[in-house]
Amino acid sequence: MSAPRKIIIDTDPGIDDAMAIFYALASPELDVVGLTTVFGNAHVDVCTANAIRILDIAGRSDIPVAEGAARPLAMAYRGPADFVHGVNGLADMPLAAPSRVPHALDAAHFIIDQVLACPGEITLVPIGPLTNIALAMLLRPDLAQHLAGMVIMGGNAFVGGNASPAAEANILNDPEAADIVFGADCPIVMCGLDVTEATVMSSEQIANIATIDNDRARLAAVILPYYRDFHLSHGGPDGIHVHDSTCISYLIAPQHYRTVQHPVRVDTGQGVGRGKTWAATRHALSAAAWAGRRAVTILTEVDSAAVVALELDRLALEQRAGS
Repeated sequence: MSAPRKIIIDTDPGIDDAMAIFYALASPELDVVGLTTVFGNAHVDVCTANAIRILDIAGRSDIPVAEGAARPLAMAYRGPADFVHGVNGLADMPLAAPSRVPHALDAAHFIIDQVLACPGEITLVPIGPLTNIALAMLLRPDLAQHLAGMVIMGGNAFVGGNASPAAEANILNDPEAADIVFGADCPIVMCGLDVTEATVMSSEQIANIATIDNDRARLAAVILPYYRDFHLSHGGPDGIHVHDSTCISYLIAPQHYRTVQHPVRVDTGQGVGRGKTWAATRHALSAAAWAGRRAVTILTEVDSAAVVALELDRLALEQRAGS
């Protein structure tokens, strides 16, 4: 078996973020070397506390957490998604105090430090707005050359948006940052709404989580029904769309996805298309706006049943010990 892939998860926990972090920690294919936090589902200080709590629950206090951006690069912060995740980001359930303070470095500098210490080994897994990643790239313009790659939850290549008719939420929270990141010269995988909204964990599967006897599942059994209720009240499925965990599924089981390769630009204008991720198809390759951009691997189809079953299987595993 090959060595586990080193990853840094850039996150705004967030109910689905918690599930993705648990999934990654339970997967022997992955070595989570750090979490970095960003505004999004909640204010960044709340997200940082939640990231530490999630690691506490998983028994992984060895993993550092670095706090990052509190607002987008250039625009006003749209505010937290408390109508989706609750004011505290985790379904407004009572939460224990986090066990520690975050890392001394901010997220962007932590990312730079970790990547340069392990050149070519670390994959960034951003599952929130892309502000921290863009800041790291602006601070260190050659950063992408030292990455193994990025697997990004965000965007919508060939489907509509969920935060606006045009745009997906993570990208709309900072389109300027996203356009910088999708221009990076390293392998990039875009896990967007094209597949995340086609991946559904049913209400029955959510209810069955209550039968799993570990601390991660006990948290999931409380927070997922809250997230499911949001979906039901907004015309969604009888269950939840599996957004952030898609990155983890792709990393450990890419055979369950179909992909295409196109350069990507993000609409940073102020019109109705703001935040839309535009893939340059073969009919648009002459467009100057995409010139010089590396092709992005865009997920387009998914075996939903297979990846949801895999995530639930990992949730039921005994927690892996930290190093």
